[in-house]
Amino acid sequence: MSGAAPGRTALPDRYRIALATGQLGETLPFAPYIALTHVVVAVTVLLLFWGDAPTAYLLALLAGAVVPAAACLAGAGFCRRARLSAARVGTAHAAVRLLALTLGLAWATMPVALFVRADADHSLYVVALCAGLMATAYALGPIRHVATLFVLPVVAGGFVALAARGDDVSRTLAILFVVYAAFVLFTTGRMARLSTGRMVDRLRVAEQNETIGLLLNDFTENASEWLWETGPDGRFQNVSQRLVQISGQSAAQLLQAPFETLLRGAKTAGAEIEGARPAPGAAAAEIIALVAGRQAFRERVVEVGIAGAAQWWRLSGKPLYGPSGEFLGFHGIGADITAARQSEARIAYLASYDSLTGLANRALFQDLASMECERAERMGVTCALLYLDLDGFKIVNDTFGHALGDALLTRVATRLAALARPGDLVARLGGDEFAILHPCADADDALALARAVIGQISVPYVIDGVQVEIGVSIGIALAPHDATTPETLLGRADLALYRAKAAGRGEVSEFTPDLEASVLKRRDLEVDLKRAIAQGELSLHYQPLVGLVRGEVRGFEALLRWTRDPGGPVSPADFIPVAEASGLIAVIGRWVLQEACREAARWPEPIRIAVNISPTQFRHADFVLDVFQALEDSGLAPDRLELEITESVFFEMNGTTVSNLKELRALGVRIALDDFGTGYSSLSYLIRFPVDKIKIDRSFINEMGTRHECLAIIEAILTLARELSITVTAEGVETVEQAAMLRARGCDDIQGFLFSPGRPRAEVDGLIAALPGRFASIFFAAPEARAAA
Repeated sequence: MSGAAPGRTALPDRYRIALATGQLGETLPFAPYIALTHVVVAVTVLLLFWGDAPTAYLLALLAGAVVPAAACLAGAGFCRRARLSAARVGTAHAAVRLLALTLGLAWATMPVALFVRADADHSLYVVALCAGLMATAYALGPIRHVATLFVLPVVAGGFVALAARGDDVSRTLAILFVVYAAFVLFTTGRMARLSTGRMVDRLRVAEQNETIGLLLNDFTENASEWLWETGPDGRFQNVSQRLVQISGQSAAQLLQAPFETLLRGAKTAGAEIEGARPAPGAAAAEIIALVAGRQAFRERVVEVGIAGAAQWWRLSGKPLYGPSGEFLGFHGIGADITAARQSEARIAYLASYDSLTGLANRALFQDLASMECERAERMGVTCALLYLDLDGFKIVNDTFGHALGDALLTRVATRLAALARPGDLVARLGGDEFAILHPCADADDALALARAVIGQISVPYVIDGVQVEIGVSIGIALAPHDATTPETLLGRADLALYRAKAAGRGEVSEFTPDLEASVLKRRDLEVDLKRAIAQGELSLHYQPLVGLVRGEVRGFEALLRWTRDPGGPVSPADFIPVAEASGLIAVIGRWVLQEACREAARWPEPIRIAVNISPTQFRHADFVLDVFQALEDSGLAPDRLELEITESVFFEMNGTTVSNLKELRALGVRIALDDFGTGYSSLSYLIRFPVDKIKIDRSFINEMGTRHECLAIIEAILTLARELSITVTAEGVETVEQAAMLRARGCDDIQGFLFSPGRPRAEVDGLIAALPGRFASIFFAAPEARAAA
């Protein structure tokens, strides 16, 4: 089988079988002539050399020619009758090669067996027959290597016989014989290359024609454009298949039908009576009038109804006239632009509506809010803007995935739309933020709607078998009382929403003027805080945690301090919330970890350092890396670092939080639960996520001597901690009596002004040395000494 196309270019695999079949097709028609020729030559040799050569050899040579010739005839007949598969084509090529080689080997024996012993006349016969037999290669030329398989044995046999004769004439003939054989092989090779090139070209042309045909068929069947043509009488001629498809009518209905049938009939598919067809629309009527008036028109858009569905066509046409000016009819182009018009409508819809919920989007809200603010100011009526933010949505989204989160937003939108009153606009402004524009009588009316929204949104949702609960916080601003522009109205509703969220979940708040002043103050604080970080105005103080058994310093809590320049100290209660809201807490927290670990590495072992961690900071994916980096840079042992977290970390549990907790415990870092007993306390946290320490909030310590309930809670926490092998630290201890009561009940550590407030790093070494003596003077000295201490 040929392995390459003409020249040296590799033949594509898809052509190989077709080319091999073509080679057989060009060679097999010569099979009967080749077979007859070789049988005649074999019989001639038998007759010429009968009696002069061994009879057995002559009969064997005859058989060696007749049997392959018969097989060649049989194979050619089979190939003509049978449909050749790829496997059969390969088998046929192998059979042709075998037959050619068999014939070549058979005739190669003739000069060796007969030429040397023959007389001059018979020698001439042998040379002539060998030279003539090589012409068989031209019949086998399309399959070059088959011709080679036949010629080479014959050439070899003739050359050996002539050379063995030994005389000058024979040697000359041997050389000429080889030259002649080379010429035959060269010319047959050239013929084979030309034949192969011709077949490859034919295959490529056929393939290109097939591709072009497919493309044309596909264009005809699927293109949005089609041709239409009418005769001088205004009736359709040469109806294309695409026109049949696009019109919803059969070719028989369209052929010879008036042009207006395309427009009028399309609106009432199946109508047979002219009077039953409704009048076409204005655009269709205009096109019909132009055709009737023999006027050209270009890209006129018309809407038609096909099988109850609206479609949009763009039609162009011009009249045709003959050489002598006679009217021949109309020729035009139509295009189905339904998809484009639908896309335009979709784009227009998305420009004003949210694709997920179907509610108005921010752009449409802005336009309508502008109109409502203008109307409220002009007519003196009230319009309320309710700005909504979902409580707990992020937890649901992180826990159950964005698909369920999207479904939840859709359910929320449905409930909001159901609560809306006539004239209200419900919009989704982005994420889990919604807004309601509510023309109302007064603020009480807006508050009533807000409370209805809170109640309805808080009802549990069941989505794909999962029950989820969320809440909503709402800020309200009124036009024209609070603002007369949509930007200002939304900004003030946002301020009210901020106060509502600060008050807790499920709250509603109205805008008041004092909110703006607090926001301006907060923004100034944020700007100064950024500058303070850059200029190094932040510092750490350290407050000792004292053991209640021996009075030794068991650790220090790092307390963040800021001295604004100018302005003096700023309370952490003021700037920490600003840092969390602005995202600066991540930068500050990383610096606190590095600084605290570096300082603690100087202290005697096993004194620990406790660092407060913001919930925002703890939920960050890189938090564990920050902790690891601080430990590695400082050389502090992991078990000497204690991270204090609040219960809100557990309340907003997600995958990152769980992963961080597990990695920190694996690292050997201790976890302390701060402000225990307040907020959303749940004992299940201590089971699912064991901590190393519980810190009792100072609010219980302050009243433990005056309120029995506080003391009972403290005793319960201590009992629980003992059973779970958890260390307990009491915060805010300021009196000897409080310390004594805690010591008697088995509290491990205390922290408070009784021993020391937070001190700069320069005073830490002195505290470590002095506090055991102070502890002894308080608990073991005489009353007078205790008083002096």
